[in-house]
Amino acid sequence: MPLLVSLPLRLLLSALGLAAAALPRGLEVRLGRALGRAMLRLGLFRHRVAKANIDLALPEFSSSAREQLLADNYEHYGILFFEFAHFFCPLPGHWRRYAQENSRLVNRHLWEQAAAKGRGVLFFSSHMGMWEMSAAAAGLAGLKPVVVTKVLKPAWLDRRITACRASTEVTAAYHPGSMPAVLRALRKGGSAAFMNDQYARPPMGLPVDFFGQNVDTLSVIGPLAKRTGAAVVPVSTLRGRDGIVTVLIEPELDLGACADDAEAATQLIAKHVEGWVRQEPAQWLWLHRRFKNAVPAPARVPELK
Repeated sequence: MPLLVSLPLRLLLSALGLAAAALPRGLEVRLGRALGRAMLRLGLFRHRVAKANIDLALPEFSSSAREQLLADNYEHYGILFFEFAHFFCPLPGHWRRYAQENSRLVNRHLWEQAAAKGRGVLFFSSHMGMWEMSAAAAGLAGLKPVVVTKVLKPAWLDRRITACRASTEVTAAYHPGSMPAVLRALRKGGSAAFMNDQYARPPMGLPVDFFGQNVDTLSVIGPLAKRTGAAVVPVSTLRGRDGIVTVLIEPELDLGACADDAEAATQLIAKHVEGWVRQEPAQWLWLHRRFKNAVPAPARVPELK
């Protein structure tokens, strides 16, 4: 991005970050909801994609229920706008303080149990709630996760986000090419985190059932767990009405018979993620083009007992 364009943008983002830092959390949440409603009324921010995804994934909802979900979802995006603004606050240590004040990690002992096996921990999570706060809460609690993500553009934006993550003891492994960093972390008994709710084309993804659609889904966790012996641990994230982001570490997921079958393991994880979304659909990233190249999944035949 040319300097003449990036410099004003960076100054604007810094001013926005300072303004967000001055807001009490309750007011920030209320303003975010109002902003989200305005964005939806103006037809901004991929509202057609979000609506199409909701219609496809939740046909059992009535038309009015889907409309209400879309409205609630855009209130969530408005809150996210303010939450992400805190990345750009120029005050030293601000992101770390903001994450400490507005997140809580639950069930740290479950991570300790998984890590005690000595083969490392593979977290899987999703874009629910404020997902960056999830990584920050884990880092601040001493888990020091390596998060698999993408390099952001332009470079100054990537440097800014990386520095904020580092302030909460979070490091990144960038794909493609993330596997060496992930394997190093696991060999040291550390933790690596994957987001398992976005579209992932082959060879990184396999088509599995997600909301009744066969759609390409990240398939690395099963084979990686088999190769390394790492524990597989789900982590869910939700924002409460008070604005506090709860990061919940769940019991280790036993892949069982799925351990030798990448597709079966991916399906098991996809259904787990779907359960999170169904629990609180307003806080998921419906505007992501998750269902690219999707086809209806075949009906499952119940097992006879």
